[in-house]
Amino acid sequence: MILPVILSGGSGTRLWPLSRELYPKQLLPLVGDQTMVQATVTRLNGLPNLASPVVVCNDSHRFMIAEQLQEIGENPSAIILEPVGRNTAPAVALAALNATEKKGKDPVLLVLPADHVIQDIPAFHGAVRTGLKLAEKGSLITFGIVPKSPETGYGYIKKGKALRAKSIQPTLSSFGGQVAQRAKTKKSKKPAGIHGSSLEKAYAVEKFTEKPDLKKARSFLKSGDYLWNSGMFMFKASAYLKELGKFSSEILKSCRKAYHGAYRDLDFIRLDESAFRVCPSDSVDYSVMEKTKSAVVVPLDAGWSDIGSWSSLWAVCNRDVDGNAVSGDVISINTRNSMIHAESRLVASIGLEDLVIVETADAILVARKDQTQKTKKLVQHLKSGNRDEALFHRRVNRPWGAYECIDCSDRFQV
Repeated sequence: MILPVILSGGSGTRLWPLSRELYPKQLLPLVGDQTMVQATVTRLNGLPNLASPVVVCNDSHRFMIAEQLQEIGENPSAIILEPVGRNTAPAVALAALNATEKKGKDPVLLVLPADHVIQDIPAFHGAVRTGLKLAEKGSLITFGIVPKSPETGYGYIKKGKALRAKSIQPTLSSFGGQVAQRAKTKKSKKPAGIHGSSLEKAYAVEKFTEKPDLKKARSFLKSGDYLWNSGMFMFKASAYLKELGKFSSEILKSCRKAYHGAYRDLDFIRLDESAFRVCPSDSVDYSVMEKTKSAVVVPLDAGWSDIGSWSSLWAVCNRDVDGNAVSGDVISINTRNSMIHAESRLVASIGLEDLVIVETADAILVARKDQTQKTKKLVQHLKSGNRDEALFHRRVNRPWGAYECIDCSDRFQV
């Protein structure tokens, strides 16, 4: 059984002013009609033995997450609320603990951030099926994106030994790219449902590399041995908990205490806040994948993007003959290779190139496309000045509905 684990704890500050802390990018329809979290769940349709997903999210987003899943007819098996953000390793541990709470249950977790774009669904399904066969044998799978350019904003994974159908055994070794055991006969029979062509696209992990400089990124791309680290994973719940306990025992200890002290609140699982607050903050990569000897990478070439900036969103949007991605009430003259989003009024541009213009009711962003990675610094500046624009839009969603601020000052709000 595949149990999807949807990680929806991010704040999406790099897509300000459209994405705000209390209404982040995964809750927005940035590419297509569905919101990003809805698209993440919908693209799983067609995978074998698929269970209802577990969602791990911020407490303040709980009703919006539940409502958006309800809109697409999805009833999650659990919505786990994090009282504070502690990165991906604890979030996945909570989902794994929830998955194994019933005796005898040990599903394969398919861990997916809620804010990724994947354009080629069949290719994505093929990679998941490849990962499933290996995960069922005890491997910890990470999905590596086939790089198209020398990006410096991603971590990289170096491929080790290719894993073929004849050489797959329950135990795999990652570092050094060695397969722990090999089939002894030349005519070993393929396991049912495994095709050699798909398993040729799985590799032992040789090493993880931090975000490189441009020179090193170019050498990685030229070598053909490296993949972008996507942050998507696949493994048995028990296998992850075992490796987490081996390499990051404090995280597992805190998560167990927080989960065992949890209680139900309507459709949500509320953790023991005091126990979770002392949990170390770490990613799945650092806490487990870089240390385990069972790491395997499955290449994925499916039009993937993590929408980490306005320029990356421009790259996946439909564009006109001048290369402009336009939405809302926009008039552009002699404007090229730009992104223009109008939300509450007319936006007009003349003689512009390689710009991002994003208009909302209470804020407007104008930036060069190659500078949009710095939007996060702008949001930090807003927070340091206690500006509400960093947190929410003029229209604010609440569990009981929404309100729109007309005017406010130190002593009143209308």
